[in-house]
Amino acid sequence: MNLLEVTDLWIAYDRINAVRGVSFTVGQGEIVTLIGANGAGKSTILRAISGLLPAAKGSITFAGEDLLPLAAHLRAQRGIAHVPEGRGIFGNLTVLENLRLAAYAHTEAQFRQDLREVYRLFPRLAERRQQWGNTLSGGEQQMLAVGRALMSRGRLLLLDEPSMGLAPMLVREIFKVIQRLNQQGATILLVEQNANLALEVARRAYILETGEITLSGPSEELQHHPQVVEAYLGG
Repeated sequence: MNLLEVTDLWIAYDRINAVRGVSFTVGQGEIVTLIGANGAGKSTILRAISGLLPAAKGSITFAGEDLLPLAAHLRAQRGIAHVPEGRGIFGNLTVLENLRLAAYAHTEAQFRQDLREVYRLFPRLAERRQQWGNTLSGGEQQMLAVGRALMSRGRLLLLDEPSMGLAPMLVREIFKVIQRLNQQGATILLVEQNANLALEVARRAYILETGEITLSGPSEELQHHPQVVEAYLGG
């Protein structure tokens, strides 16, 4: 069953079409990745799904509901959790305050239960729970951004460049958590420039070039596709 369906999506900046006729699906329980160079339109698509950018044309359906009439906060209430590029944490709040803010609509019991799970996934956040967000390392900030999305109890995680700016060891740690979340039932749409890692964890992939999907298929097949190997896998 498809949890997310994007059909003939067009997005424009100042009358310039940044995304042109993009269509793809994300099935319940899948990891699907969008791969492409800088400026291909990957982050733009995620922002349109979460309601941060308007769509010029097309449709976005989530769990059978048309998202386009809904404001961003209503889409979040429906279960779309967006971890943006650059993390977007609140630097003047503590780790615990950042996490509590994401669970504002939950009961105290739900908050405590989710907090225990986030601390289990990211023990360093428990160690730094009273530390200001802007004093965390880049890796810790990424953990906090993902943890905050989990606290919202999102049904769909939109992850935008989770490896950006991280040391290789931390990148592997973040991707292990992504796989663990998926094994626990999370549905994930992943935007990632590290195509090798993205194709390792995703079931399916879409290749985006200058605002259009040029190739798609199972990740295992695309890992050996000459176009993908040459352009994205260092072949």
